[in-house]
Amino acid sequence: MSNTFDFCAFGRKVIEIEAKALLNLTQYINGSFTQACELIAGCSGKVIVMGMGKSGHIGNKIAATLASTGTPAFFVHPGEASHGDLGMVKKGDVVLAISNSGEASEVMALLPVIKRLGIPLISMTGKPESSMAKLSQIHLQITVEKEACPLNLAPTSSTTATLAMGDALAIALMESRGFTADDFALSHPGGALGRKLLMRISDVMHIGDFLPIVKEEASIKDALLEVSRKGLGMTAIIDSNQQLLGIFTDGDLRRLLDSRIDIHNTAIGEVMTRNPATISPQLLAAEGLKQMEDRKINGLLVTENGKLVGALNMHDLLKAGVM
Repeated sequence: MSNTFDFCAFGRKVIEIEAKALLNLTQYINGSFTQACELIAGCSGKVIVMGMGKSGHIGNKIAATLASTGTPAFFVHPGEASHGDLGMVKKGDVVLAISNSGEASEVMALLPVIKRLGIPLISMTGKPESSMAKLSQIHLQITVEKEACPLNLAPTSSTTATLAMGDALAIALMESRGFTADDFALSHPGGALGRKLLMRISDVMHIGDFLPIVKEEASIKDALLEVSRKGLGMTAIIDSNQQLLGIFTDGDLRRLLDSRIDIHNTAIGEVMTRNPATISPQLLAAEGLKQMEDRKINGLLVTENGKLVGALNMHDLLKAGVM
């Protein structure tokens, strides 16, 4: 290999070719695209995505994107479908078949059965005159001028265009349904995004015996013992009706020590911070994190109608994976 080969220049050329292919793809977002979206939006079953080779890899991703954005979908490998997996396709479903040439024999072999079952077929090909395009109810064109491969052989621009058309379908359907961030989180409960969109303050806050609480007449010493026992770096101060009166934190203690106050005989109510930052248990844990960051504090008290119901600190959010 020559040491003078300019890898960066060739890499940029590939990106430029594929970017041009994507820009040209917009001409195919037309009436057929609308019909495909309407057909999928109205189907009572699932979108069954099929494709061989590179088209299959892209089809797998398209199915996953559809499913995660509110359109039930899964990928069926055409080879496996010929040996029993086609039984997963039922009336009410829609088949999305992908093939750049529009002649993939493994997919073509399934079309008579799909037709006999009365299942609508959407094809996505680069050749509108292909057999698959002609046999489909709706054809989505993904023609590219050339592949980014210098031999014009390896699927590059064509697979990029296919993926983009699949994304266009999925996101157009998502928007038409009014799909929300909460809906998205329900299909991503295990990831960081799901935790941020689903986890609420009530899921991570300390309650009951784990909640640091003292009455306002308690001594500073007793309040310090409560801070130490509960390990949150703070304690809430409440009245006899559980109404929150104030907070006392590790930071307050450091400032208090400089004043040489008598911690044995001084009531915590005299030195507590009144009107502390609070949050509702119904709010997202991510909102609690933002409030702590904005206020530059490490903990929050949780209240409902002025009554203390919980407490949490930055470490709780870290353990929960919200950060």
